[in-house]
Amino acid sequence: MSSRDPLHYGWWLASRSAGVAAYLALSAAVVLGLAMAARVAPVRHRAAVRHAHERVALIALGAVAAHGLLLLPDPWLKPGLAGVLVPFASPYRPVWTGLGVCAAYLAAGLSLSYYARRAIGPRRWRNAHRLIPVAWLLASVHVIGAGTDSHSAWLAVPLVVTIGAVVALGGYRALDRRPRTGRARVTA
Repeated sequence: MSSRDPLHYGWWLASRSAGVAAYLALSAAVVLGLAMAARVAPVRHRAAVRHAHERVALIALGAVAAHGLLLLPDPWLKPGLAGVLVPFASPYRPVWTGLGVCAAYLAAGLSLSYYARRAIGPRRWRNAHRLIPVAWLLASVHVIGAGTDSHSAWLAVPLVVTIGAVVALGGYRALDRRPRTGRARVTA
């Protein structure tokens, strides 16, 4: 992009904005999910945390969809439908972009499986849902590798904060040896 006029690359800016919003929302959903799993929220707030987790996850999926769709009319990138939907088919940084596409599919499938958990079975659903941090990790790598501003402070600071929060809560959850009996059941 050689032009400094933002109107010459509005689709790129809109897509980047949606991508940052998607990453931040996905990070927030993962942090809330890990907080629930680690049982760090007070009992009286757990229902509100679960509700917020679900809503933020849906916002993240919407922002992910916007991120990809807003790239389609970009006159500089010209990714085409395959570049947006097929992992590693993008002409722009194919490995990093492909990891983002994989993250999107994994996050969407695992997140939306919540609405089919009765058919899947709660135990099977919970085991699959534990893979969400893998989708988040792929998204983080995508932001760092494909993001044009990943080294700028305005994006590097949120990356460090979200990665730190997920690692801290994930580590706490992994090291937590309290018995898991008496866990609240997931209900519809």
